[in-house]
Amino acid sequence: MKENQQLLVFLHLSQLLNVFSGFLGIIVPLVIWQTNKKLVFEMDAHGKAVMNFQISVFILALCCIPLILFFGLGIVGIIILSIISIVFPVLNAIRAGNGTFPNYPLVYKFID
Repeated sequence: MKENQQLLVFLHLSQLLNVFSGFLGIIVPLVIWQTNKKLVFEMDAHGKAVMNFQISVFILALCCIPLILFFGLGIVGIIILSIISIVFPVLNAIRAGNGTFPNYPLVYKFID
């Protein structure tokens, strides 16, 4: 195994593709993780964290949709999720570049 912090940084930043298209922010990190998890040191742990975050944000966004009908709470929830899904990949890319483990909020471990 080799250490490649640049690829770990790119793994976290690739989630921002959701801003431009709704599905590339899930597909690109999944492909990077699956193709490099046995080649790059700590790729498996970072990939699991990224995928758990993406799945959790997707499920929370789905939960916000029915809440739009009730006093606009869903719109507030989607705005908060949008901010979280932009800020935390950038913060965790910086952490990965420094060699520390990522920390994502609102995450349920679907992939362990």
